[in-house]
Amino acid sequence: MTDAPKETLLFVDDEESILEVASEYFKGKGYNILTAENGRIATDIIAKEKIDCCFTDINMPEMDGLELAEHIRMVDNTIPVIIMTGYPSLDNTIRTLKNGVVDFLIKPVNLNQLEICVKRVLRERQLFIKNIFLTKEVEGKQRIENLNRELTYKVDELNTLNRIMTDFTTIGSSFDLFKRVVDLSTELTHADEACFYVINEAVQRPVQVARSVAGGNGNQQMLADSSTAAGDVHCSGTMNISQLILDNCEEDKPLLVHENSNVRGLPEAIRSLMLVPLNIRKKVFGVLAVSVLNGDIRFSEKDLYYMAFMTNKAAYAIENIALYENIYENLFATLYAFVGAIEARDPYTEQHSNRVTRIAIALCQAMGGSQEEQDILNVAGQLHDIGKIGIRDDILLKPGRLTEEEFRSIKEHPVIGANIVERMGLWDREKNIIRCHHERFDGKGYPDGIAGEEIPMLARILSVADVYDAIASDRAYRKKMEETKILQIMYGGAGTQFDASVIDTFRSLYEQGVLKEIIETKP
Repeated sequence: MTDAPKETLLFVDDEESILEVASEYFKGKGYNILTAENGRIATDIIAKEKIDCCFTDINMPEMDGLELAEHIRMVDNTIPVIIMTGYPSLDNTIRTLKNGVVDFLIKPVNLNQLEICVKRVLRERQLFIKNIFLTKEVEGKQRIENLNRELTYKVDELNTLNRIMTDFTTIGSSFDLFKRVVDLSTELTHADEACFYVINEAVQRPVQVARSVAGGNGNQQMLADSSTAAGDVHCSGTMNISQLILDNCEEDKPLLVHENSNVRGLPEAIRSLMLVPLNIRKKVFGVLAVSVLNGDIRFSEKDLYYMAFMTNKAAYAIENIALYENIYENLFATLYAFVGAIEARDPYTEQHSNRVTRIAIALCQAMGGSQEEQDILNVAGQLHDIGKIGIRDDILLKPGRLTEEEFRSIKEHPVIGANIVERMGLWDREKNIIRCHHERFDGKGYPDGIAGEEIPMLARILSVADVYDAIASDRAYRKKMEETKILQIMYGGAGTQFDASVIDTFRSLYEQGVLKEIIETKP
């Protein structure tokens, strides 16, 4: 006796590989599988075939997943729709639920997990269809009410999880991350206090590094002295919990206790407490302690689940921050080594990039530039001549006048430098500044011959800094110019070679002695 054929599943995604994997897997499980590359094709299939369940991506050409879900709801509201996306957001979550979507999965989705979801959704669909015929009966009404409560719970849960995921995607430093962990803990659980402790092989006692107190003067507090131990902190709820943390963190499991729990070391002031370990590479790095000191609130298993989910996301964020900082530092070290190699080829230009960078930042700061713009100039200034690594020594180091062909070769270095930085895939604004640092305000520069405000403002600043250091320093083909000649070139270039507003600032800093000090300062 053969088994009855299973239900028909429709997978809609513009990624062919996802369709192929899902189709092969579920066909092997006995399901009838249909696939579509976008929502429009899916609507044609739904019009011709009997569909039991639909899985769809959100972002697709011609008709996206949300439009498809609305179409299915209008045509046949018994077909369950599950959204799969790699870019979850609170807005999309709410919109999908409004469109009748029964679940929201985050890519990449585990196939076994997907099958469990299919079985659950199909089982719920059968119940839903049955409820359609029982809506006039009391039992049917009760089931609908239960579904509504479950849906409300699901919305709240999705909102909370999405809030946690969103909050940890934009944090750029460990300081901000620990601060966000404790702030979000008190906010989500309505706790009186949350503290984060570092506890690993390097420290013998838990070290408190962040604390948040709901509604108090200590709210959103970050401890400046990282040497403070948990047992020494004047912290009303978590005071003297060092041993409690040490006794429970080794098992790598979260702990939920209340005032009447028979737990050794629980301070009398605490009514309810959660201790949640934060693990990095399967080792405990720290512990989040969240406590209730007053009132009737007591933490639930759901609160513990949210805190465990949050520390898990925080651990990923910490690893990503550490990895990014390591890659970033290594990348800078490599690029600066290139610049050092270029300057080592020509002893007359040694430290040229450092001086140009300092001059450019001084000009930018005096012109009211933001810290972000100064940081951009710090990168672009150090790397502005990196393209010279592609210029032959006999041209780059030639002591005499360059031929037209040799000068054309030299003029390629801004483009070479911009291409080097572009391949790193990091700094678009810096790349444009490097490319444009030899453009002239009157349009007679190179490599593109752009003029005026077409040239990025920071490139106009860097151009002034570059020319000034070039003529005020010794070069392979000449000694540094006399001061009167330097000022004649710089001031006389206002409005032609240089942006006049930058030259005005240059004049002010020069008269204050700031620029001359930079030029004459030894590394």
